Amino acid sequence: MKSVFSLFSAFSSPKNTEYSFNLVGRLGLVIILFWMTVAVFGTWLAPYPPGKIVDWDYLGPVTSKFWLGTDYLGRDMLSRILLGARYTVGIALAAVALACSLGIVLGMIAAVIGGWFDMILSRLLDAFNGIPSLLFGLVVVAGVGSSIPVLVLTLTAIYMPGAYRFARALAVNVNTMDFMTVARVRGESTPYLIVREIFPNILGPVLADMGLRFVFIVLVLSGLSFLGLGVQPPNADWGALVRENIEGLSFGAPAVVFPSIAIASLTISVNMFIDNLPKKIRDRSE
Repeated sequence: MKSVFSLFSAFSSPKNTEYSFNLVGRLGLVIILFWMTVAVFGTWLAPYPPGKIVDWDYLGPVTSKFWLGTDYLGRDMLSRILLGARYTVGIALAAVALACSLGIVLGMIAAVIGGWFDMILSRLLDAFNGIPSLLFGLVVVAGVGSSIPVLVLTLTAIYMPGAYRFARALAVNVNTMDFMTVARVRGESTPYLIVREIFPNILGPVLADMGLRFVFIVLVLSGLSFLGLGVQPPNADWGALVRENIEGLSFGAPAVVFPSIAIASLTISVNMFIDNLPKKIRDRSE
């Protein structure tokens, strides 16, 4: 439990340099929380319905009425970006949670059990990990069809092997330590070893890896949507908003610029946050 409480002490104890976030890390967290809030409450924050044509000036400029301009059909871009956050952030969070949860659990089990179970599972996932992520996503979505469950499961399948490999490498190192030997001599069960001994000691690096995988998932999801295989109309995530209004790119239309800025701000803020995790949390959770 101490490893979990150390995350909260990073904000409550600014004088403790081992656990405190610096200014860049705090700024990254603020932006992340902002987009998560938008994803939850975007429906109520949007000034117009996402599909309503509110202006006949297609790819219109920023005005006092339309703060982020209008898209290629004259729809309010602010409303569409606010509602698009629900899909970009929501799908990415669901996929990274599933991918990392499965990968971490399987990685710790493989490290503790070892033997043929570890060898077979590792070789299977290594082979799967060799498939290019965007290519795999294109094949699955094009073959099965695009829907939110399909996107979540596809992104989970793409990034779970990497999470497994990372967690297993950490767990193997912990598994060789003296306190693990003592726990085995006491007769502790495998679930006890995983939950009480290994997991608290790999929590910090695993959280940092989870943040990186969230960034990768956002970018792959945006790429799929840009190619027309992501979230389907009338709904749209940020990648789909860029694709819809790509004709305005040469004119610097706000309808292309602002969804791109939204994607960049989310991914950069996650990188800012995980790159500036307190040393005590990043290196090892005690």
